[in-house]
Amino acid sequence: MSTAPVRGTGGPDVAPARRRGRPPAAESTAGDTRERIVRAAVDLFAEKGFHGTGVAEIGDRADVQRGALYYHIGSKEELLWQILHDYIQLMLVDAERIAAGTDDPISKLRKLIHSHVGLIIDHRREVAIQLRDVTALSGERGAQLQELRDRVQHCWQRVLDTGHAAGLLRTNDHVVTNSVLGMLNMVTFWYRPHGGHSPAEIADLLATTFLDGVVTTTDNHTKG
Repeated sequence: MSTAPVRGTGGPDVAPARRRGRPPAAESTAGDTRERIVRAAVDLFAEKGFHGTGVAEIGDRADVQRGALYYHIGSKEELLWQILHDYIQLMLVDAERIAAGTDDPISKLRKLIHSHVGLIIDHRREVAIQLRDVTALSGERGAQLQELRDRVQHCWQRVLDTGHAAGLLRTNDHVVTNSVLGMLNMVTFWYRPHGGHSPAEIADLLATTFLDGVVTTTDNHTKG
């Protein structure tokens, strides 16, 4: 491409200024490429596991050459981190919103269960990857992810603590918190889109079962 000077009027000849960085089209293409890579990695990690998936397979699935693949993701572990971080961040935002609301603790628990079930069904591949491969993240990345998970659990614990302090719940033991979250996470392994129950119906069933066990009095909070 020619870089010949441009002749102005009454002034020195100047060369056209070069634009720095990628043009908008290139930036858009880079974002699209990364999204393809992430989608391919989610599919493969869910199907074969993190350790059972090679970088070349991700590139083939995303139709990206290996050199470009490393440019966009840095490493396979970095890709795993991004997938799990994005999913857990969604869980955290909704849990914090519900926990900070003005509803009574029992209504908050019902909303937390509905939110959790809806998100894990929408992101069941990411949940399966987390349950199986989260230990593949080491060092700072692993610690950051654990902090996010702890913050989600803390939202639940705050609601249980408030309900117990108000005399509405029989217990606020962290064993209950851990157990209900574990139960909800396992939905990802048996849920089927055409299994006879919608996500909302599943959430209602699980919420009623859980609340019937911890609520101190029988009232309409435990109803649908």
